[in-house]
Amino acid sequence: MMQGTQAILPHAVCAALYGALAFYFWRRHWSDANDAATGAETGARHGIEHAALLVPFALHTWLLAGSMFGEGGMYLGVGNALSLILWLTVLIYGLGSLFYRLDGLHALVLPAAAVAVALPFVFPSTRALANTETLAFKAHLLISMAAYSLFTIASLHVLLMAIIERRLHAGALPPALAGMPPLLTLETLLFRIITAGFVLLTLTIASGVLFSEELFGKPARFSHKTVFGVLSWLIFAALLGGRMVYGWRGRTAVRWTLAGFLTLVLAYIGSKFVLEVVLGR
Repeated sequence: MMQGTQAILPHAVCAALYGALAFYFWRRHWSDANDAATGAETGARHGIEHAALLVPFALHTWLLAGSMFGEGGMYLGVGNALSLILWLTVLIYGLGSLFYRLDGLHALVLPAAAVAVALPFVFPSTRALANTETLAFKAHLLISMAAYSLFTIASLHVLLMAIIERRLHAGALPPALAGMPPLLTLETLLFRIITAGFVLLTLTIASGVLFSEELFGKPARFSHKTVFGVLSWLIFAALLGGRMVYGWRGRTAVRWTLAGFLTLVLAYIGSKFVLEVVLGR
């Protein structure tokens, strides 16, 4: 396992690269002084920006693999878990941005990644997970982390929409963001992300209950993690149902999305933080 011996320098370099790119994207897309570019300039710039993002992402991948996998098996403490979720978030967002114009999200995703990449060093995992060799556990872990990442993107996406809407009302939308899709299009994409995350969250909860003995070595039982996980599922179910039946959108979508995401954070990351960092277990 790397995190016990690895110097802080690679983490600091990766965080600095993410941070520098975040500052660039903020200046590029959010600064009121920024001028709109032509179509050709925009296309070339997008290619350079995606190439630049590969550098910290590759370093993040190397650091995360080194801290998660070692002689004792897989280590997924709170630091590694958060780093993995943001790694997947950057990956999913990077792939998604090839098909959708979501330039403004860079300035929100990358600062979170800059913080997360250092967390395995700050909160190193000392105990390997049990039952990691089983296929059921691997599937459960992959699905759950993907669900977290999608809901992270959804939460940042809904914040982006709220910021754009506020700046539109104030008449101060930067030219670089003026070419983004309309808010209704962004809202449609938001609910597609939430729907995909909801499907994965449903599979996460179902696999955790059905295969609890194989996954965790004990029968399924209610705990604060289970309660918050189910509560988050109910919140997102209500949001999707409200969208279908009542056409929920705007501030209502913002509140329900953030409430569901925060509840989901409490379900897994919150419990791991309390157990590992506060109680030292």
